Amino acid sequence: MHLDVLDLKAFYYRSALGRAAQRAVRERVVELWPEAKGQTVVGFGFAVPLLRPFLKDARRVTGLMPGPQGVMAWPAGMKNVAVLCEETMWPLETGSVDKLVVMHGLETSEHPWDLLQECYRVLGPGGRGLFIVPNRVGLWARSDRTPFGYGHPYSLGQLEAQLKSHGLIPERHVGALYTPPSQKRFWLRTGNFWEKAGRRIPTMVAGGVLLVEVSKQIPAPKRPGLSEAVRRPLRILEGVRAPEAKPV
Repeated sequence: MHLDVLDLKAFYYRSALGRAAQRAVRERVVELWPEAKGQTVVGFGFAVPLLRPFLKDARRVTGLMPGPQGVMAWPAGMKNVAVLCEETMWPLETGSVDKLVVMHGLETSEHPWDLLQECYRVLGPGGRGLFIVPNRVGLWARSDRTPFGYGHPYSLGQLEAQLKSHGLIPERHVGALYTPPSQKRFWLRTGNFWEKAGRRIPTMVAGGVLLVEVSKQIPAPKRPGLSEAVRRPLRILEGVRAPEAKPV
């Protein structure tokens, strides 16, 4: 179940913990994708806090927000680029996206299979996707004081397997949010130190969230069992014995 856009907005823009989380995750995104000059960049779920660095150079930036979540105008003080859409039917042309960021979209979706199919559809040849989900063994997935405490958390292996099954090939993975999800001043003031220190620890152990970058496999993989069904089409009378002629 998707979270309400008002709750997400309040966390990321009005709370000290949310602003710190936004900064930590966005820094990791920029490390992976330092620029997007002339490209089409799309975010799905509530990914708009991560898209601001691309507004200057990208050809187009769009923030897709699913209907059950709701939508808000973004960015503040600029022309709105946020769009309300069906979770699995995006108003985008096939193969039109160069960079796709999904945050608070996959783990809260009631239709993850169809959602990943839509991600595959819109990515262009050579395009890259970035999926950001709560780490199943991290502290942030265990706290309902942040948006990462809702939905289905993932291990790195689970996420990569699910992405591969849709033709989204994992290329790199990193972690973020190595500080506890606490509003206490000590953790907020020392957040930068813990983020830098945490990068020396394996991603699947310590990070509060996982970031997995993917490329698009071409041609798309076939769903299990489909090729076998095509090779052996069912005949209407298959299994029925032919009638035998009786002697006159």
